[in-house]
Amino acid sequence: MSTVTKSVDVNVPVRTAYNQWTQFEEFPQFMSGVEEIRQLDDTTTHWTTNIDGVKREFDARITEQLPDERVAWTSVEGPRQAGVVTFHRLDAAHTRVTVQMDIEPEGIVEQVGDKLGFVDRQVKGDLERFKEFIEGRDGVETGGWRGEVDRPQP
Repeated sequence: MSTVTKSVDVNVPVRTAYNQWTQFEEFPQFMSGVEEIRQLDDTTTHWTTNIDGVKREFDARITEQLPDERVAWTSVEGPRQAGVVTFHRLDAAHTRVTVQMDIEPEGIVEQVGDKLGFVDRQVKGDLERFKEFIEGRDGVETGGWRGEVDRPQP
């Protein structure tokens, strides 16, 4: 299992950054390799990805969601991954968005790509494109979901 942690500072308030991040169906506009995300219910999404010709479909479940603070998830099937995105208020108009992901590469090609830093670069690029996306909208999100998902109890 590999862990990736990347951050980007965006020139929007924390509420705007968080609201946009909860619009999962918009992810293909700034995440390379993501073809489609369908929100199945409040906590389940279905992903279709195509990274370097490797097409995958899988479901992910939101395991924790606190407005303006964090969204955590884990894969339900398919490629094993889990992660959390956190939102840190820098000031009234600026937010740091941090993504931490644990990914288990499948097969030799993904393992080699991981060792060469492909996942690090992918996450960094996706965050930079998120910054361009939200700032390019003059700081106005496409929507937002303000519901909470409580962390599972052990």
